[in-house]
Amino acid sequence: MASVQDICTSAAINLLSALAFLMAFAFLRLQPINDRVYFPKWYKKGIRASPKSSGPLMKKFVNLDCRTYLKFWTWMPAALRMPEPELIDHAGLDSAVYVRIYLLGLKIFVPIAMLAFAVLVPVNWTGNTLDNVKDLTFSDIDKLSISNVAPGSTRFVTHIIMAYVVTFWTCYILYKEYQIVTNKRLQFLASENRRPDQFSVLVRNVPPDPDESVSEHVEHFFCVNHPDTYLTHQVVYNANKLASLVENKKSLHNWRTYYQTRYERNPKMRPTTKTGLWGLWGKTVDAIDYYTDEIEKIIQEESVEREKVMSDPKAIVPAAFVSFKSRWGAAVCAQTQQSSNPTIWLTEWAPEPRDVYWDNLAIPYVELAVKRLLMAVAMFFLTFFFMIPIAFVQSLASIDGIVKVFPFLKALIQKEKVKSVVQGFLPGIVLKIFLLLLPSILMTMSKIEGLTSLSSLDRRSAGKYHFFLLVNVFFGSLITGAAFQQLKTFLNQSPSEIPITVGVAIPMKATFFITYIMVDGWAGIAAEILRLVPLIMFHLKNTFLVKTEQDREQAMDAGCINFPSSEPRIQLYFLLGLVYSVVTPLILPFIIVFFAFSYVVFRHQIINVYDQKYESGAAFWPAVHRRVIIGLVISQFLLLGLLSTKRIAKATPFLIALPVLTIWFHRFCKGRFESAFVKFPLQDTMVKDTLERATEPNLNLKAYLQDSYLHPVFKSFDIERLGVAVDEEENNPLVSTKRSSRRSSSKTASGGITPQIVLE
Repeated sequence: MASVQDICTSAAINLLSALAFLMAFAFLRLQPINDRVYFPKWYKKGIRASPKSSGPLMKKFVNLDCRTYLKFWTWMPAALRMPEPELIDHAGLDSAVYVRIYLLGLKIFVPIAMLAFAVLVPVNWTGNTLDNVKDLTFSDIDKLSISNVAPGSTRFVTHIIMAYVVTFWTCYILYKEYQIVTNKRLQFLASENRRPDQFSVLVRNVPPDPDESVSEHVEHFFCVNHPDTYLTHQVVYNANKLASLVENKKSLHNWRTYYQTRYERNPKMRPTTKTGLWGLWGKTVDAIDYYTDEIEKIIQEESVEREKVMSDPKAIVPAAFVSFKSRWGAAVCAQTQQSSNPTIWLTEWAPEPRDVYWDNLAIPYVELAVKRLLMAVAMFFLTFFFMIPIAFVQSLASIDGIVKVFPFLKALIQKEKVKSVVQGFLPGIVLKIFLLLLPSILMTMSKIEGLTSLSSLDRRSAGKYHFFLLVNVFFGSLITGAAFQQLKTFLNQSPSEIPITVGVAIPMKATFFITYIMVDGWAGIAAEILRLVPLIMFHLKNTFLVKTEQDREQAMDAGCINFPSSEPRIQLYFLLGLVYSVVTPLILPFIIVFFAFSYVVFRHQIINVYDQKYESGAAFWPAVHRRVIIGLVISQFLLLGLLSTKRIAKATPFLIALPVLTIWFHRFCKGRFESAFVKFPLQDTMVKDTLERATEPNLNLKAYLQDSYLHPVFKSFDIERLGVAVDEEENNPLVSTKRSSRRSSSKTASGGITPQIVLE
């Protein structure tokens, strides 16, 4: 168990690590050669250009102005200076609201910490109970926790009152924040510029028709059922294989550019490579000629595959992007049931074009239910069986565990300084390393489920990761820590005393979570701003692949907020703060430092670095609210279980009321605010449509939407041919069909509007 000295050692290591990262960042960001690494967002916006300087050549790479180094800290106030409305215009609502999650943590825990240290800490410290318990492992930190209060003591009234204060304050802040974010979302949607997704709906599970193609069937259905608002549609093609070929061609181009650059720098020697996997084995050949031939081969394959997709009716997916003449028409279609059979003609708001996850549009709808069931089962086994290796690794990250596996290290580990590092630093860093690959696994599982947008993939993966952290990191560490740490005591006492020992032992796990917060929340966030991997990759690309200014733009890796892993990690800190605010308040300052530091760092990154892949209008906020509520309810039940071991059964009814009130509050907020995040009010759509018709009466909406949902692999190919096809169809507004009964209605309703195609 970590002592005060161990915690201080861990704090010193992590503070020094964070300070080293920040100093390195402050130095590297000032160098002209790194400007595109630390300010890529401004380059992408066209506001910033590569630094130009006259004089010595060195000035193009190194900042020789000593005065700028004296102001290395100015990035912090600069990150806080931009007002939130300007931040929303600059980075989008998703980014601005994401930063508010850290602000939410500060609003909740700063007042709670002040009250806890003023009231609870003195009550716990003066309890003097642990000193009188024999055969129990504890440290001075545990004397500040609820474990130091004697069973049956009237002091627990203070903890019960504090639990009510924490609950009501948290709910109040959550309500106000939900209200603020909802208003910001509605204002953002009302003031947002025209976008294709405002007029478009994604239609899935189009039923097969023996007489009509998917395109004809879609047009006839919407001409009949939405005759006044239907504009056009784009059928979806399965172009996943073609997209793979395009990616392979891009990779081959990069390798050829690399070897050409090497040859230009040393013309006396032609570069060579091996034809085997990764160029590690196989026949040795001329690298430039080899990759040139490979590119020619893949171009031919790409051409064949493209023609196959264009001409093969089986490549058509039973889905389409349907566009309407107004936002009102799209809202009516997206938010209503289209058929008496609820499993066909399924409509939902189309993601914005850059948010579409094209790979999953080709999945038949029937397969989705099966895949989601399989992924639910896989998630269950992954979550609960992952606890075994975590418990094993955690056992090794202790003095006894290391000595048992590596007995020859016993003499070294018993040294006081080494012992402090092992107990105060090693458990947190081991758990952090063990969880590195998990987000990628969960994202793959979410993709298999068939979600059609990047934003929904991120939200689904975040939900999985939150559940995993809840079960394995929190409950796993808590239960294994409490059970195994006190195993000797369990075996040597009467069964009636075991619940008391467990109740006393659970708060003692706070020391482990303190070390984890410092490793992950202090040093980890400081490493985020350094951007060491993007820095190295940019200079490697700039050295070997960049030949033009366009190449240099592509070499920049602005990155984005990694929502699937970062948001659940924030929720873990909310959970720890809510659970231990009444049990061990000492953890709160460490959590507050995390929220404050993260708020500054991510605000800086959003302003200067990150370039978001999509804009969902803060659609993730209901999930953020729900997970904080889950953490609050868990904290209430854990406190109820803990106090049940303290011989104050009369207090149980008072604590049972807390989760009931909290769940009622969540349902109230869900009914009050959540609809704004899943539906678009018809009143607002009509207002926007009316204003647009008044300000732009000659807008050609069809031309605006024409290529909006064209697959990226086709946007650079055969656009002229597709355009000719559309023009020819415009001269013949009738869609070829064997259904004579529908011809007249189609002719009247379509008004010459013809479908376009999007290739998937």
